Amino acid sequence: MSHVTPAENGTDDDATIRRVLESTETWAVVGLSSNTARAAYGVARVLQQHGKRVVPVHPSAETVHGEQGYASLADIPFPVDVVDVFVRSELAGDVADQAVAVGAKAVWFQLDVIDEDAARRVRDAGLDMVMDRCPAIELPRLGSAA
Repeated sequence: MSHVTPAENGTDDDATIRRVLESTETWAVVGLSSNTARAAYGVARVLQQHGKRVVPVHPSAETVHGEQGYASLADIPFPVDVVDVFVRSELAGDVADQAVAVGAKAVWFQLDVIDEDAARRVRDAGLDMVMDRCPAIELPRLGSAA
């Protein structure tokens, strides 16, 4: 199976990535737990270092990096700007649909999380969509002020 990068398929241009990184504050990180060996843990820390509020979303609803966790997006009692998705690609579409349902402004699929149909649904709903990228890489790459 060939892997088409976001740049090749015309989505996730730098302007969209920059807008999501610079114009958002609250990031629901789906798949974030207290497991320090998982990528979500380190990425959430980087987001916090860049001034983002990180909201853990995981079935265990653990408190991570000092932030109360929730079992699902629907359980979060306040608005979120971005839903950052650290789940397998086959589960990502459901999370994307939940993000639209809770009124998020953007959905961010992490590296190797790819679901073209879900990305299209998110964009069709009017949200920004970033796929197969990592904010911990994009923040320094774009020199974001975020």
